[in-house]
Amino acid sequence: MKWHSDNRWSTMASPLGEIRISASRIGLTAIWFPDQRHLPDPAALRHWRIDDAHPMLSEAKRQLSAYFSGERITFDLPLDLSTGTVFQQSVWNSLLTIPTGCSQSYRQVAMHIERPKAVRAVGGAVGHNPISIVVPCHRVLGTDGSLTGYSGGLDRKTALLRLEGLLP
Repeated sequence: MKWHSDNRWSTMASPLGEIRISASRIGLTAIWFPDQRHLPDPAALRHWRIDDAHPMLSEAKRQLSAYFSGERITFDLPLDLSTGTVFQQSVWNSLLTIPTGCSQSYRQVAMHIERPKAVRAVGGAVGHNPISIVVPCHRVLGTDGSLTGYSGGLDRKTALLRLEGLLP
């Protein structure tokens, strides 16, 4: 992934643990848990400045807090998906079309982006989604409906799906 060197970032507490959020001048570039797989590159992070007052980061925190408290089910935030390849961006944009309370399989996402034979590549792109929760990779399940990988951990994926009413 290619990260912007001028990103700003901040942290917030959530029911799922600490969340870190970063933004470029264009939009959010990442939302991640410090212990997840596929973190932003440490070399890039060294150049990012902590900015707790950054308007885009403050708004992301506000909307995430409302989401976790059940007051909000969608997000209205500018996104900067340019860290990914064209293929990854197509997958991440497809994830944005999965409504709250619904899920899709990796195969369905592959069909949606008109790459039906790219199911494994779709899985890789979903796993490398840099903007967790807002770009809802947690809504992608196995073909049989099973909970499969989530870079933030299956416990968090389960909690997010419960919060959205997809799981009891």
